[in-house]
Amino acid sequence: MHWQAMARVWYNLRMFTLLEKRRLSDVIVEVVVSAPMIARAAQPGNFVLVRGDERGERIPLTIADSDAHHGTITLVMQEIGAGTRALAAFEIGQHYLDVVGPLGKDRIPHGGGKTICCVCGGVGLAPMFPQMKAHHAAGNRVISILGARNSSLLFWQDKVEAISDQVIVTTDDGSAGRKGYAAQVLDDLVAAGEKIDEVIAIGPVPHMKAVTECCKKHGLPVVVSLNPIMVDGTGMCGGCRVTVGGEVKYACVDGPEFDGAAVDFDELVMRQRTYRPLELSVNEGTAKGPGNGHACLFEQQVKEMEAALNARKKKHYTRYFEEVAALSILESMAELVKHRSTFEEVKHVFSPEQAMAEATRCRGCEMAPCVDGCPVEVDIRGFIQAIKEGDFALAARIIKDKNNLPAVCGRVCPQEKQCEQRCVVGKSSERPVAIGSLERFVADWEAANVPREPFHITSNGRKVAVIGCGPGGLTCAGDLARLGYGVTIFEAFHDTGGVLRYGIPEFRLPKAIVDREVEYIKSLGVRIELNMVIGKVLTIEGLFENGYEAVFIAVGAGAPVFMDIPGENLVGVYSANEFLTRVNLMKAYRFGEYQTPVIIGERVAVIGAGNVAMDAARVAVRLGAKHVSLVYRRSEAEMPARAEEIEHAKEEGVALQLLTAPVRLIGDEQGRVCAMECVRMELGEPDASGRRRPVKIAGSEFMLECDMVIPALGSRSNPLLTGNTKGIQLNKWGNIVADPVTGATNLPGVYAGGDIVTGAATVIEAMGAGKRAARAIDDYLSGQSEAARSLARVTAGAR
Repeated sequence: MHWQAMARVWYNLRMFTLLEKRRLSDVIVEVVVSAPMIARAAQPGNFVLVRGDERGERIPLTIADSDAHHGTITLVMQEIGAGTRALAAFEIGQHYLDVVGPLGKDRIPHGGGKTICCVCGGVGLAPMFPQMKAHHAAGNRVISILGARNSSLLFWQDKVEAISDQVIVTTDDGSAGRKGYAAQVLDDLVAAGEKIDEVIAIGPVPHMKAVTECCKKHGLPVVVSLNPIMVDGTGMCGGCRVTVGGEVKYACVDGPEFDGAAVDFDELVMRQRTYRPLELSVNEGTAKGPGNGHACLFEQQVKEMEAALNARKKKHYTRYFEEVAALSILESMAELVKHRSTFEEVKHVFSPEQAMAEATRCRGCEMAPCVDGCPVEVDIRGFIQAIKEGDFALAARIIKDKNNLPAVCGRVCPQEKQCEQRCVVGKSSERPVAIGSLERFVADWEAANVPREPFHITSNGRKVAVIGCGPGGLTCAGDLARLGYGVTIFEAFHDTGGVLRYGIPEFRLPKAIVDREVEYIKSLGVRIELNMVIGKVLTIEGLFENGYEAVFIAVGAGAPVFMDIPGENLVGVYSANEFLTRVNLMKAYRFGEYQTPVIIGERVAVIGAGNVAMDAARVAVRLGAKHVSLVYRRSEAEMPARAEEIEHAKEEGVALQLLTAPVRLIGDEQGRVCAMECVRMELGEPDASGRRRPVKIAGSEFMLECDMVIPALGSRSNPLLTGNTKGIQLNKWGNIVADPVTGATNLPGVYAGGDIVTGAATVIEAMGAGKRAARAIDDYLSGQSEAARSLARVTAGAR
């Protein structure tokens, strides 16, 4: 069996089994884990993300060693918090739920004849060990300095001695080796005349800073590993940003190794304090989930008033109606506060009677202009006619003939700017037919009333790979599966749905709905492989080698965009990506029950006015922020968010700071953001987007108090895949260049669509790209187009 096919079997079973376990000290544990694909691809400097169980946090751990022949990786962890303690508690024969990687840039050793000094601090020996091995194998002279607070934290001395030309041990308390610090040993070596070509320092941030200062004094080049500050590990969140040479870098994507002389270590020390209070509360057993807890008080008052009214035997009508009116107001307040304090879905749902009544408003236009506004080409007139007739099952079949994710689209698709905007009824009355709400009703009705029947699709024997399990990937996969292709979706995260899961809050899109839609796609025969980082564990070239005849790239544009103003790296500044991913994907809003923490300030400023900004602001409200401001440099009329999202945000208490732009962020003595300097704006002439360009008003600067800032300014391409795909054409923004109709890239058989091509856009636009690409891939593989035949000839000739 091909090695990739064998390794996929392991992934299907999620058998990241612990084969060996050793306790190296009271707080340090070594485990050998079965992970064949990762072991084969691992290079020095790489790390993995490990999650022990469903409620666990994603912990980045450097691959301390790997064995491609036996398909194993070695991890070493220090038990310093709840997450690492939970991972260390696993025993031989048990398995971790997720191991994602290898991640990070490969560390290529220098050629032979160099002297490399590896200066380790405590558990930093684990990530250093692969680099020691690589330099030793390359013919370099390796000097290893092993530093620790005391002898109990020293380990692997015998393994280090086997690959080092010289080993020096030092402890802070003198309990083993020399008494002192590793940086002092390095200083003494250089002072004694040792010629060193490069120093590598790995360990706690203060250790790396001290070694770097020593290297600066002696003019030695130094490389440091910033593993300690990594959060997500895939470049999605921006949480591991660091200033290197005056520029913002991301440890997990741009590193984790950097030129130590260029790293701002003082900034790193401040950022490391971010989650310490929460970690302490977990260790002490006092951790509680965020939230303001006011809803239950109102609900209790409603119940008490209802009971009092129902128990009254004699009803004085005037007083009774006054009390009924008061109860109605209290119920409305309770509902509003409930929305402000829980993650339950907010949007109104049609009853069958209401759906049929709304459907009767449709005129059944012969030309059906609404269909032209639907990126996935749903027969809107047809499904609404079926609703009119009360045949909801037929309506569902009509929708699903074109749309694989109707329950999602009915909730988050911007119908008001697409199909409903073209509705003829809306041209002559106060509002168009509620097409989106009707689609949602049909999808939910089908799920509740129609048993899912197995599909019988004849296979054509051909395989297609889809990279990314978001809306575009799911749509393309579903359409191709219907045509008989064997489709496998490769997803980097540990769960499905892409932006539907990590980006959109529960109160706007319940994750049970995402699960339901994904199960439908799987029922078509689509296989989904999780924890598969294409570009690292397997390349696009590798997919073709493994029998896939076409590839659709739908990885989105998941890297965050920041404001590029002073103070952005202060503690308390989070990208919307990090904030929403923690809350949505990792369920940080249930911290205490789940291990992933989230910080919430009392005065939160969200920068931006798109749907993501609204989501971030409304989540902050629910997590207990006392005051949430949405800062936007234009007026409300120019806000790109959906009108209903803006109204919901205002109803929930979000204050709009309009015609306002941030200038700089100000921190306190602990390095936490405490205020934002802003400037007032006025609108000038329209810019390239068609919106009036904001212009600064001279002398209008003012301070906005805030202890948390969330930039929600869109997203950019993540180079994790594109940076590891040879020859693929990118534009100046790092997006893939693809045909706007077919999605074809410059690589034969490789297609792309959605945000990785267009930049940040909507769910339905990504779905439209997936649908068009599926059609083009079918044409390409079935040889129906001349372009496909030409590409086939070129590819055949190349082979």
